[in-house]
Amino acid sequence: MQQRTIGARTVSAIGLGGMPMSIEGRPDEARSVATVHAALDAGVTLVDTADAYHLHADEVGHNEELVARALRSYGGDTSDVLVATKGGHLRPGDGTWTRNGDPSYLKQAAKESARRLGVDAIGLYQFHRPDPAVPYADSVGALAELLDEGVIAMAGVSNADVAQIDVAQEVLGGRLASVQNQFSPRFRSSLGELEHCAALGVAFLPWSPLGGIANAAGLGATHAAFQEVADAHGVSVYQVTLAWELALAPVVVPIPGASRPESVRDSAGAADLVLTADEVARLSAA
Repeated sequence: MQQRTIGARTVSAIGLGGMPMSIEGRPDEARSVATVHAALDAGVTLVDTADAYHLHADEVGHNEELVARALRSYGGDTSDVLVATKGGHLRPGDGTWTRNGDPSYLKQAAKESARRLGVDAIGLYQFHRPDPAVPYADSVGALAELLDEGVIAMAGVSNADVAQIDVAQEVLGGRLASVQNQFSPRFRSSLGELEHCAALGVAFLPWSPLGGIANAAGLGATHAAFQEVADAHGVSVYQVTLAWELALAPVVVPIPGASRPESVRDSAGAADLVLTADEVARLSAA
């Protein structure tokens, strides 16, 4: 499988987003574990999670614990798997989302995430979403302290604009490893952030790269050019979409969510799908 770099780590060009395994409509644990195992079998070495990926108020960290159990039960070597998690975005359990960018909270949340993941240091920890009540530099400063203390190995930010990316890079002393923003054929407003990351050499991790749980099924119908290119290659429209994103910049590492082994196997195939320059240009213009 094609590979990419996040900070000092080499990972698969396609990651696995764990969110669908822990929120509304989530499958039973056996299928979720099978999905993680299928990803690993396909060569995926980046697994994305967050402490807020849960359904009920009393199960904070549900997805982190699920990912940890799946990795422990895998029969093969997982030493090259990078688990990325996030803090600062909370789900009280009533269907709403809140934010907490307080530095002391983020530092404690990271330590709790490390405990749930069963690791001494989190491979990649990302500030999940800016908190308008807290200066952004203060929130990112907590990540700098976590790096210095060895609680996390790499730091990133999520849902950040270009100015915030620059603040993070400055506060972290050039140690910003990743930016995780929404990006897909349907949602392209983060293209500027993608291009900025490419210029900085910072990994850009598109979340909902297929348009999100509610929209992925209709991707081919709403974006005909993607379906036409998929038909020409004899592959799914999802593979073409992920391959297009990979072709935009060498720092891009899409993390499609999955809750079925079949889905993650198909997504993983995008890492080996080569689109022509004309196809990439056509899809970008579509």
